[in-house]
Amino acid sequence: MSISSRFSVGIHILALIELNNEGVTSSEFLAASVNTNPAVIRKLMGMLKKAGLIEVQPGIAGAKLAKELSRITLFDVYKAVNVVQEKELFSIHGSPHPDCFVGRNIQHTIEPIFTAAQLAMENVLRNVTMEDVVGDIANKENIC
Repeated sequence: MSISSRFSVGIHILALIELNNEGVTSSEFLAASVNTNPAVIRKLMGMLKKAGLIEVQPGIAGAKLAKELSRITLFDVYKAVNVVQEKELFSIHGSPHPDCFVGRNIQHTIEPIFTAAQLAMENVLRNVTMEDVVGDIANKENIC
């Protein structure tokens, strides 16, 4: 099981919007970079807009960041594009057999472990900003 690729694509979109600040960052342009369909990009851009991370105008190609890079954390992006029914990253299978000694105890045993793992991941994402991501890309590409 893994986190949906929407998360990495959301980060990709935001980074490219910032680094392409001289050009028009349309859904077609973004889709070419991500190597996906523009409709997928438009859906994700809608999620990022709803979360207040980007600004787009109907009928006008292009998008821009709604906040400074240093004020957008990876956790913000994760929350914006994570369309999971539950708030928890990990799901615990329901209805294990109560007559089985493992079935009786598994949920209570692994639930705190899963909670701790999710909190650790969220804390890491809260401490990394889009400024960090864009800066790393710019350094790798020698972009000033």
